[in-house]
Amino acid sequence: MHKGFLKTAALLGALGVILGAFETHFLKSRVAEGSANVFETGLRYQFYHVFALLAVGILYGSFRKSILRLAGIFFIAGIIFFSGTIYLITLMSADMIPVISGVALAAPLGGTCLILGWILMFFAIFTTKKQLTSVK
Repeated sequence: MHKGFLKTAALLGALGVILGAFETHFLKSRVAEGSANVFETGLRYQFYHVFALLAVGILYGSFRKSILRLAGIFFIAGIIFFSGTIYLITLMSADMIPVISGVALAAPLGGTCLILGWILMFFAIFTTKKQLTSVK
């Protein structure tokens, strides 16, 4: 197991719940419905990849560690760049923070990181010669 990835996943999961509550109880009344839907997309992707990061942390001891480590790093970067960009764009549309020009350009970078995380996780599992034993 990789304790760092597991701790990071737990913190990002807690942050996702906090942001979900923020969106439901505060943000929805201040932004257009479309912006709220975009914010929810960021939350959804954050949670999907929290689970992916948990998987990386759990699988770390059984598969190609260097490749899984990279997968975990890409999942974290993807959450920050993809979901983080969506959160910033929503807050800017609600005039809650000043407009930062070019911030939307980070979302495709984040999406690419998420995709690379999944591909690296696949290769870490695919290239491991070790046979896992089944539980009886």
